[in-house]
Amino acid sequence: MHIRTITQALAIGGLLLGATALTTPAFAQDAKTITGGFDVGPGGFPKNFNPLAATGGFTWLNTYFEPLVIYNAELNAIEGDLATDYTVSDDMLTYTFNLAEETWHDGEAFTSADVKFTLDLIRDAASGSVFTGRLGKIANVEAPDDRTVVVTLSEADGGLLSVLAQVMILPEHALASIAPESIATSTWWSTTPIGTGPFKFTKYVTDQYVELAADEDYRRGAPKVDRLINRYFENPAAAVAALRAGEIQFTYVEPEDAATFAGNEAFTVIEGDSYVVNYIGFNQKVDLWKDVRVRQAFMYAIDRAAIVESLYGGAAKLANCGYVAPHLVPEGLNDYAYDPEKAKALLDEAGWADLNGDKPITWLTYYGSPQAANVMAAVQAMLAQVGVNVVPRVVDVPTYNGTVYQENNPDWNEFPLIYAGLQNGPNPAGINVGLNKSQLPPAGANIMRIEFDDLSAAFDAAIGETDASQVDARWQDVCKVMNEELPWATMWVANRYGVASANLVDFVWTPAPAGGPFAAHPELWDIK
Repeated sequence: MHIRTITQALAIGGLLLGATALTTPAFAQDAKTITGGFDVGPGGFPKNFNPLAATGGFTWLNTYFEPLVIYNAELNAIEGDLATDYTVSDDMLTYTFNLAEETWHDGEAFTSADVKFTLDLIRDAASGSVFTGRLGKIANVEAPDDRTVVVTLSEADGGLLSVLAQVMILPEHALASIAPESIATSTWWSTTPIGTGPFKFTKYVTDQYVELAADEDYRRGAPKVDRLINRYFENPAAAVAALRAGEIQFTYVEPEDAATFAGNEAFTVIEGDSYVVNYIGFNQKVDLWKDVRVRQAFMYAIDRAAIVESLYGGAAKLANCGYVAPHLVPEGLNDYAYDPEKAKALLDEAGWADLNGDKPITWLTYYGSPQAANVMAAVQAMLAQVGVNVVPRVVDVPTYNGTVYQENNPDWNEFPLIYAGLQNGPNPAGINVGLNKSQLPPAGANIMRIEFDDLSAAFDAAIGETDASQVDARWQDVCKVMNEELPWATMWVANRYGVASANLVDFVWTPAPAGGPFAAHPELWDIK
């Protein structure tokens, strides 16, 4: 099996579309086209067109929308995108962005007014944006001239640039007339969206595919292919079948599928760190989880090492807090080594028999892959051995989000327990949104309604640290509190895989959390 690291651009290629059972995209015979399953897998968000609501799918969204700044393909540095460069004041309260010369896909000029419009829209909770809470420390956005934006914070936020890397800048002239409360449900996103990226939206064939056309006026040069197609699939296995049949040239694949491409010179396998920590989340509005001994029992009851070895093929790192990167993990953590007898004792001490006993507990997830099903079945069996009866329930992402983010009289028993993942890198501030008490819905993504004072204080201190020499120590404090208080039962950080046809040229994909975005430069992608 040819496995390349995420630091390498792929000089690989693909086949023309073959006949399928779907409505097949039609264009000129000489049109160069790359087709992929760009929203397949945990980093995707199929059929979502609104970047303000995106919890994934950025690999695709970034082909026609662009952020101010973006991670490089190695995910180890942030660079300019719509901003040619930026400066940060010593107190980390003022960010100044110098903007590129660009036009929107309808020919209107891109200016600082568009950036201010986008950031102000996100800060309005009525927009329904998932970034509202994450940009909560922005005090003011100014556009002193067409090519300059100045963002002022109320207090230092070490995660700001990482968040801005996922904020796609939107056209004021196209969206200003839509009330913020109507933005999320507007048909504009899936019918006539315009961005500044190298490709322009052409059409969406409902539930089947999205087609983009090259923007010949793109500032970095006209794309090398005429069309990009994003096909939707029910599951990764269906996408793999289409890849083998030559109908698509790229898709995310499950680890077991990646292994089946061994020795096949027609494909290249891409492997990399997911930067996503998988966890079991305890809904703190449910009395079952108030006693830390119950949460500790979950950790001891699950043989995480055996699951990683047998179901991940060893391609995952055990997580004893929200992080696995050595510089973020302090010495002396409890490793919660598998000990079912200790789990039983802790449950007895906590009075589990009276709290719940063997009554079923719904365990909600959006992970629908065969691998995830096997993982959840293994955990279910292990928990049953210590007297905890969890019942997995798998739903699609929109249903999941609609359940866990509900505001009006939510039924906590619909999601007392979840199996999920959250971005823990490259910037460690990524998990703050799911754990800090300041990030409760609707503003943030603290969907388990965790309000642990020591944990929130640790996050605030880490995010607000302005001394670069102390930043890692602050994040180690976060890790230590997580390990002790167990707001989540942290499981592991797994590798992820993609497979691309060996005929693509200069194609770059990184198994980034939420699909990135990252500097993939789709304008350079080509096909032999």
